[in-house]
Amino acid sequence: MTTANTDSIRNIIGVIGNVISFGLFASPAPTFYKIIKKGAVEDFSPNPYLATILNCALWVFYGLPFVHPHSILVVTINGVGLVVEFAYIFTYLMYANKKQRLYVSKVLAIEVVFFALVVGVTLGFLHTIERRTMVVGIFCLIFNIAMYAMPLDVMLLVIRTKSVEYMPFFLLLANFLNGGTWLTFALLRFDLYIFISNGSGCILGLIQLIIYGTFYKSTSKENNDEKPSGDVQLSSV
Repeated sequence: MTTANTDSIRNIIGVIGNVISFGLFASPAPTFYKIIKKGAVEDFSPNPYLATILNCALWVFYGLPFVHPHSILVVTINGVGLVVEFAYIFTYLMYANKKQRLYVSKVLAIEVVFFALVVGVTLGFLHTIERRTMVVGIFCLIFNIAMYAMPLDVMLLVIRTKSVEYMPFFLLLANFLNGGTWLTFALLRFDLYIFISNGSGCILGLIQLIIYGTFYKSTSKENNDEKPSGDVQLSSV
């Protein structure tokens, strides 16, 4: 297979990954619609969305030509993700109480400082593409695996209760497909950091699907309309 053909296939896979990732970004929209209807966030946690903002920001920086060339599709989907996540957080702040707003503001401030430090150190002290890719890639890798691991508490709940009531199948499936798509993308023009993070995500996604299949039949079909949405913000790349 020629380099041109490989790049073409890689671009197609990347576009598919963008579409799946956008679906993951959009998945919490019904929850925020409920918040708007109720006029209050109640006990809803902003943590997954705050974490995703930093995760997306790091991947956007990673994909820039002066950090890691040939990664425009990584930049596009995470740029879109940043806009979507900020929209969620803005909605949260509109309906949050003073204590909740203060918490979100503090976390965002910490994230801005951290991201600025990463950018500053990378551009100020690392003067080769290889070194910039390695340092920023490691940060992306850490946060991406953490994002994929977020549903682990739900997995433990499913095993303990022998019920998948709180495990949204289509979100799990999208998570698995997302990891597999970006894993393929990383293999076509080998990218160690996308490969490791999405290889881990693909494995975790498969484990979650196996757990779902194991306990699906033992799940009571009652009160399905009352179960929580199970929104968990997942990684995009």
